[in-house]
Amino acid sequence: MFDDPLLLARLQFAFTAATHYMFVALTLGLAPYILTAQLRAALSGDRERMSAVRFWGGLYLVNYGMGVLSGLVMELQLALNWSGLQEMYGYSFGAPLALETMTAFFIESTFLGLWIFGWERMGRWAHLACFAVVTATAYLSAWWVLVSNGFLRNPVGFEMEDGVAHLTDPAALLANPAATMAFGHVVTGSLLVGAAVVIATSAHHLRRGNDPQRMFSRGMGYGALVMCLVPIPVAAFGGVQFQLFGQDPPTSGQTYTAAEIEAVEAAGSGIHPAVGATADILMMGLWSLMFFLGPLLLLGLLAARFSGRVRAVRWPLYPLAALPFLPYLASVAGWVFRETNRQPWTVVHHLTTADAVTPMSPAAAAVSFGLFTAAFAGLAATTGWLLVRFARRGPGGGPLAEHRDDAPEQDPARVPAL
Repeated sequence: MFDDPLLLARLQFAFTAATHYMFVALTLGLAPYILTAQLRAALSGDRERMSAVRFWGGLYLVNYGMGVLSGLVMELQLALNWSGLQEMYGYSFGAPLALETMTAFFIESTFLGLWIFGWERMGRWAHLACFAVVTATAYLSAWWVLVSNGFLRNPVGFEMEDGVAHLTDPAALLANPAATMAFGHVVTGSLLVGAAVVIATSAHHLRRGNDPQRMFSRGMGYGALVMCLVPIPVAAFGGVQFQLFGQDPPTSGQTYTAAEIEAVEAAGSGIHPAVGATADILMMGLWSLMFFLGPLLLLGLLAARFSGRVRAVRWPLYPLAALPFLPYLASVAGWVFRETNRQPWTVVHHLTTADAVTPMSPAAAAVSFGLFTAAFAGLAATTGWLLVRFARRGPGGGPLAEHRDDAPEQDPARVPAL
């Protein structure tokens, strides 16, 4: 295994992409809830409701920062390990990624900074508008990534000239069904991830009797609503993508003849059938399980309603702490199934995975695999620890917690000298 550079490069990209997607999913899942909560706080002028926005926004901030770091590392390893893809399809596959970089690292980051440091420094509507831009650009960033990924699955809108793909029809690239259907699936799946994190955090505080201004009761209500309604469109967007599997892209034949394509696919990739089947079973099982969470969520809502009065009704809140693992695992399994199903192609019917990988020695591949795997494992562990830490602290201990100046001052005469 460790003497095959192609296999190491594939495993490395699978691990880095899955890890990065965990950050992306929570970002997309939390942003609409925070935006809605801030809108309600701005409309009512309720300062206590704004403390809930600060709490959930603090979790968003930690996750977003680590997502940016993981995105930079992933793009670096994409350039280093997959030079064949960049050389042949940089003008088509790389164009949406360049736009994503401009969207995420310039517009989104700028307005998130304004939102972070704009508390009490700008009007409530201007401050709300900043996070509205953050939310919109987060989804736009995800859209550009899926346009690039959709091109790999269903390459459209280009022509080959001297062995290099040149974009000729941007509209076809943007309207690619492999991108549009995947975007709907990722967005709805991310909403489930965000709702599950809100439910788990709220359940933790509710079973401890901590519910200031009923912020965690509202979180339970929101999460239960999303978990009951969104699994249906998730399944619908996922199901319609199966029609693309086994279907020839409209540009098939530009690079390989039909006989050459058949020979490449007959040779296979040597790893994807078992991995893809396992991911498919896991994905289907987890999404199916989430369809039957209604009774547990109903009990959780009842516990949220009465937990402050009767401690005996808090028991349904305990299993909800593990709820985020379900949509996370289902999302990653779905991503693995989508990518392995495309093998042995990187760009279907145009570029094989073996030709896309950067030529390197087994030793160099092993070093790259070790370094990037360690970096992403560290990022994932650090992010998980910080999220759990700030979530457990509650609204008074997050990175955006408000520190009011209404505490009584100490008598200078009673302060010990240094």
